[in-house]
Amino acid sequence: MIDAAPPPAPSQPAARSAANRADPVLDRLKGLHPKVIDLSLDRVRRLLAALDHPERKLPPVVHVAGTNGKGSTVAFLRAMLEAAGYRVHVYTSPHLVRFHERIRLAGRLIDDDHLAALLEECEVANAGHPITFFEVTTVAAFLAFSRVPADVVLLETGLGGRLDATNMVDRPAVTAITRISYDHRQFLGESLLEIASEKAGIFKPGVPVVLAPQPEADALRALTLRATAIAAPIQPWSVTPQAGGFRFESATRRLDLPMPGLAGAHQITNAGVAIACLDHLPLTVDNDAVRRGLTAVEWPARLQRLTRGPLADRLPPGWELWLDGGHNDSAGEALARQAVDWSQERSGGGGDGRALPLLLIYGMLSSKDPYEFLGPIAPFTHALRAVAIPGEEASFTAEESSETGRICGIRDSAAADTVDAALADLVAHRPGPARVLICGSLYLAGSVLADNG
Repeated sequence: MIDAAPPPAPSQPAARSAANRADPVLDRLKGLHPKVIDLSLDRVRRLLAALDHPERKLPPVVHVAGTNGKGSTVAFLRAMLEAAGYRVHVYTSPHLVRFHERIRLAGRLIDDDHLAALLEECEVANAGHPITFFEVTTVAAFLAFSRVPADVVLLETGLGGRLDATNMVDRPAVTAITRISYDHRQFLGESLLEIASEKAGIFKPGVPVVLAPQPEADALRALTLRATAIAAPIQPWSVTPQAGGFRFESATRRLDLPMPGLAGAHQITNAGVAIACLDHLPLTVDNDAVRRGLTAVEWPARLQRLTRGPLADRLPPGWELWLDGGHNDSAGEALARQAVDWSQERSGGGGDGRALPLLLIYGMLSSKDPYEFLGPIAPFTHALRAVAIPGEEASFTAEESSETGRICGIRDSAAADTVDAALADLVAHRPGPARVLICGSLYLAGSVLADNG
């Protein structure tokens, strides 16, 4: 993911009052390098050495890379491990509303004073040398994890893998790769073979590898070649959907499980990756903890239904509001599969026994391919209202995104000034209940979550 994250919406008093001790330090750190992304390990290696190598003093590490599903996989792992009673450190990116979301210490989000002190320590040790924001904040996370007792660290890569700042742990307990698709081509390569090769850079000799099923043969070939070359054993496992849930099978477990607590059929695979990782940790997670974690898991902006807050409260009875931060071809395909499931519902939200029509509120960064994302879900969409992402100069304009909707075949596609205005317009022009999905960007999702409290 790109290092920068969406700022809180300026119209929100609660968001403005979030200024604190860590924020000025974070702002200073953004100025240490002229680029947001500059893939290299030299700067991270130098700073870690100056801080006496905190990355060598961590509990067992699960290192997760991939294009889609990294955050969800980490969320499943955390939920299952915590259900088994373990203390879990977590590092993810980007954040949705506040930077503090990226670092979880022994089950709790890092507090502001602790974060500020760590960042200042890293700033002093860095001594003004060029270093990207993601690199220096990753070092701060390593520093925190090395000092606070825990049983395990869940480490999500930012972008890629081989040259990602998280890739400084020499001997993780297990590495995992979720589904790979096209994203960040300007940094990782134009082909899936190149992208997968970069992701496979997190593999370590002799360390078990858990792979999600890869729909594209090139991606699987690159991952397999790298694992074989360094003798990193690939662990066999499978998931099979069945009525009311799914079956997980590996060398050590055979479980019939309920549907995951995260919506979407693709979450079965992400849950499977997480369960397969558990057996390669020096910890015991019994099947009951797996089941409890599977259903208790939470991960915002991943097909999240919003039932409270100012935006949700504006909807008439029978309407639904959903939020998803996916932004590439695989995310579009996953939403399309969910749209198929929704279209087969006979929930009778409007009292006539028919499924709710799907309406989109859509915005996307200009660094993404809008047609790859919007194309799969467009055939299921009754109307689209496009917005620019608040506070993001690199956003497509609302007019550009509405034109994308029309090119993809959504005839009722128009621009709106804000998400609130888009929602009001959709409600005003629909004769009955509908399902509204806000989608296209994690940055848009972060803005929505800030606005919706």
